[in-house]
Amino acid sequence: MEKKFYTYIILTVDNKLYCGYTDDPKSRFEKHKAGLAAKYTRSHKPLKFVYLKEFATKSEAMKEECRIKSLTRPQKEELITQSKENPIYKEFN
Repeated sequence: MEKKFYTYIILTVDNKLYCGYTDDPKSRFEKHKAGLAAKYTRSHKPLKFVYLKEFATKSEAMKEECRIKSLTRPQKEELITQSKENPIYKEFN
């Protein structure tokens, strides 16, 4: 089985958006909730995934993370709205 990589956006309890990449979304989210994954999500507690996209390589996932981080909040919200029909997103929410 080939390893897959994911770019994700998490909505925090204070309505902030956090973007990252991982090879194990469920485990990564649990680490965010426990305050062990990123400094940002220690002070902005994660609520849920609002965007999740699958890639074949780590490089592709990292490029998507970088692209998303350059977007404005309204652009990210549009991306999130469009992604909710993605089966990968539905699998983790």
